[in-house]
Amino acid sequence: MPNLAMHSPMGPLTLHEEDGAIVTIGWGWSTTSEETGLLGLARDQLREFFDGERTDFSLPLNPAGTTHQRNVWSAMRRIPFGETQTYGDLARTIGSGPRAVGGACGRNPIPIVIPCHRVVGGNGKLTGYSGGDGLGSKRYLLDLETRTIA
Repeated sequence: MPNLAMHSPMGPLTLHEEDGAIVTIGWGWSTTSEETGLLGLARDQLREFFDGERTDFSLPLNPAGTTHQRNVWSAMRRIPFGETQTYGDLARTIGSGPRAVGGACGRNPIPIVIPCHRVVGGNGKLTGYSGGDGLGSKRYLLDLETRTIA
């Protein structure tokens, strides 16, 4: 599976492609890289996002997961840039429960592009983030989006 490692303000990321779609973005550096057109495009869009020049992504995605997880990830992609939704709000949107939504958020294989960082606790409090340095990464991404639209 082709992959491409890149530097980001959050540390190294490794992008993975399979069958013409992005399938994962991993936290960390891959020792092997094979740039493809799609991986280069994904890297460029992520750089634009981190530079405050991009508010959405136009990439083919194919995250592996259950039907429920895919439904949650699809709903997360509809949360507008710079906004948040609670786990409960997202659960009501797809007819699920907040804990199940939280579980799917924690298993999101394509963070940042599938914006699980935009999902917060019922009182607006930042809760859980499985990537980077946890809540620090979530806070960084939300602050980045706030600065971009300001």
